[in-house]
Amino acid sequence: MIQISLASGFVFDAANVYGKICVTAEEMAVFSPQLRQAHAAICAMRESGEAKVHVSKDGAPEKVLFYRLPYVGDRGLNTPERLAYMEAFAEKARGRVDAVILYGVGGSYLGGKVLFDAHCGTLWNLLPEAERHGRPKIFFAGNNADPRSLSELLRFFRAEAAQKDEYRVMHVVISKSGTTIEPMAGYIIMEAELQRSAIATETVAVTSPAGGADETLLHRLARESNWPVFFIPDGVGGRFSVFSEAGLLTGALTGFSLRSFLDGARAMDKACRSDDITENPALLNGALKYLAAKNHGRSIEVFMPYADCLKSLSEWYVQLLAESLGKRLDRNGQVVNYGRTPVVAVGTTDMHAQTQEHQEGPQDKIIQFVSLGDWQDDLIIVPETYNRHAGLDMLSGVPLSRIMSEACRANAAALAEDNRPSANYILPELNAFHLGELMYLLCLSVAYEGELADVDAFDQPGVEIYKRHLRASLKALQTR
Repeated sequence: MIQISLASGFVFDAANVYGKICVTAEEMAVFSPQLRQAHAAICAMRESGEAKVHVSKDGAPEKVLFYRLPYVGDRGLNTPERLAYMEAFAEKARGRVDAVILYGVGGSYLGGKVLFDAHCGTLWNLLPEAERHGRPKIFFAGNNADPRSLSELLRFFRAEAAQKDEYRVMHVVISKSGTTIEPMAGYIIMEAELQRSAIATETVAVTSPAGGADETLLHRLARESNWPVFFIPDGVGGRFSVFSEAGLLTGALTGFSLRSFLDGARAMDKACRSDDITENPALLNGALKYLAAKNHGRSIEVFMPYADCLKSLSEWYVQLLAESLGKRLDRNGQVVNYGRTPVVAVGTTDMHAQTQEHQEGPQDKIIQFVSLGDWQDDLIIVPETYNRHAGLDMLSGVPLSRIMSEACRANAAALAEDNRPSANYILPELNAFHLGELMYLLCLSVAYEGELADVDAFDQPGVEIYKRHLRASLKALQTR
């Protein structure tokens, strides 16, 4: 049984995974040489920026640098000047820009969506401008090619613009290459339709910083059109980009504390420098997941935060896990078909939907909870209102937050009774710092597990296969 508590109050509780329920201390002791090797490999990557046999999708050598992002000013990934520029840019949008559309797919979209949901909640766009402190309404597009979604968004803007003089929409196009089909298609259509509707627009690009012969299409369009440009640094893949300008810009536009978020990520990185699993939460997390899958058949991972506003965190993590560790070949070219099927869940909602299967279905799952200590907003059930009714009397005077925390504990206890493993990431409260801690922990955990499984956690060859087929199909349409 093990629980790691950090000085910030962040807790990784793995007591229902490590010990009697799933991975034993004996297993971990036998595995300790591999743990030391994995930790040494991550330390070497931190120093050199190189991961074993990792290359780009084009087969060229490629650095892995996501772990440098929390260190502002260190080796030039996030700098004080760029953070200040981003904050100033967002400040200038206040009261001037009515709405922002963020076009991205995969990691270019999901990370920023987490920051938005955690900071703004579900009803941000329904709040009066004064309650948003002049900050724009935020919409996400380009994460699918669904024509109905874009059509509905277009109708919304036309209706809004009809009620106000000089209505303005800002496009934020996020694509490292500038050729990603879904966001580019969404942007091209929306820009044309808004212009046709006489709605003022402006465009911002978030792309690779490369210039010269390596300049991306989106970077060239931005340069030729004089668009503001933000960057996804080389060596940072989309699913790790939430700590770069690709994710931070969304936060800046809504008043989210970028610096506190990076501070939390940096604090977690420093907490993960030991090769002792009782001190390093990322190493422990990666080791437990690997051994649970390898030795105990845990081929499905359910990620279940107990907060509505963290559903997008679960969706972000699903991509991080699936794209990083779902690999046909190991780094020696041997077929291993490694990985776990990730599942999005939300507590308490999915206790009434998925938990029956978690509790009594196949013994092939590991459950990951995220729970909160203090809630900034809480409501208390009015005491004694329904005390005369059996079944409702237990709710008298109980805060809703307490129901959430007790439900999480009950879920974990029920699973443990049947030797079904679960772990819990406990945040003292939901703020930028603790969110940075958690998201960085998850990023580093998959890096560790990639080392343990001997797969490249930083490429995505399976994604490139479908992209090749889709591009060929779209080209064929042009010839018909």
